[in-house]
Amino acid sequence: MAWWTLIVFYNFFFLVFFVITRVQPPPSPTWDTPKVVQWFHDNHFGLLAGFAIMFVITGMTTMSNALIAYSMRRMSVSPAFAYSYLILYSLSAIPGMLLMCIALTVGALRSDRDPQLISWIYDFAFLSFVGTMGVFLIGSLVWMLAILIDKNRVFPKWFGYLNLCNGLTEIVVSPAWIFRQGVFAWNGQIAWWLDMVVFGIYTGVFIFLLRQLIQREDFGTGTLPDLAPKRQPDMEAAAQ
Repeated sequence: MAWWTLIVFYNFFFLVFFVITRVQPPPSPTWDTPKVVQWFHDNHFGLLAGFAIMFVITGMTTMSNALIAYSMRRMSVSPAFAYSYLILYSLSAIPGMLLMCIALTVGALRSDRDPQLISWIYDFAFLSFVGTMGVFLIGSLVWMLAILIDKNRVFPKWFGYLNLCNGLTEIVVSPAWIFRQGVFAWNGQIAWWLDMVVFGIYTGVFIFLLRQLIQREDFGTGTLPDLAPKRQPDMEAAAQ
């Protein structure tokens, strides 16, 4: 159930952010105030409808966080890893999604306000989404250390290093607070495109590995068994 909730959430996340609201890939930070106001006007319905969906399904992230925390409890490491991750990611939806959703919803609802204020909301929304990833950096490092120290073979060691790669991308987005154009801007090749490619690969991998964890789980405390091979139809018929 938790794994399928994770699948549903990420499908909605992609649909809302990339299709309905069209806030990803992000628009330019160099737009002047009239251009920003026009963007809110053009995307008025999409912003309201899309982020309404996100406000409804945000709670689904708790299932993902609980499943990942359980994976660490199944490891041979201290329970502190799981609890630290759970505490960190219980707050992750705020910088990772909700600040942007709330700010852009306010801008769409109040597009008749002072254009300078609308422009400020625009900057705040995209900077809060791209440039406040410290919680994800620490969370990735916690998961990485747990995997590398673990002796129960819950996850392959290479996935620990993939967590490190994901964590490092959260560092390279920080210059988005300084640069308005170029590779380090919030829509730049490094601050967004590189980060998104790594995050997409990372997310797909950990969803797949969590599925394997569920299939391998024996509810014991020792080494996690390997995934049982699928039985061929002819072998099943012979067994009968």
